[in-house]
Amino acid sequence: METVFSLANLLVLPFWLLMIVLPHWRWTHRLMQSLLSVAIFSALYALLVLPLLGTILPAVASPTLPGVAALLGSPAGATLGWVHFLAFDLFVGRWAYLDSRERGISAWLMAPVLFLTLMLGPIGLLSYLGLRAITTRRATNTHETKGVPA
Repeated sequence: METVFSLANLLVLPFWLLMIVLPHWRWTHRLMQSLLSVAIFSALYALLVLPLLGTILPAVASPTLPGVAALLGSPAGATLGWVHFLAFDLFVGRWAYLDSRERGISAWLMAPVLFLTLMLGPIGLLSYLGLRAITTRRATNTHETKGVPA
């Protein structure tokens, strides 16, 4: 499991680096428009979970704190949880990246948001939702002051 854990960590980094460091490169945009990035980690998660479904399903169908702690408290459980985090954080980061490009949000503003999403998932998502709301409000106000209907 340690090899899978380490490999998953290494495999996810190029996607994040491209979104953060080379956000305007056409290959970054092409790659992130494809669902391949998310599919890789979802497939890895499925490969890890399916053989253990008999153990995992009862723990997640009727979750208790001791049950989830026991599930995650082993190298296999921690690896499963980590790959789950990687897949969903990348999905959220990909969505924020693509959405920000459509909305014309500065890559300079997005870099810390994407970094937060990589490191602390939901805090990055919350940061992006706030940034998105602010930039949408500013765009609406700008259109209204120029007499352009929003």
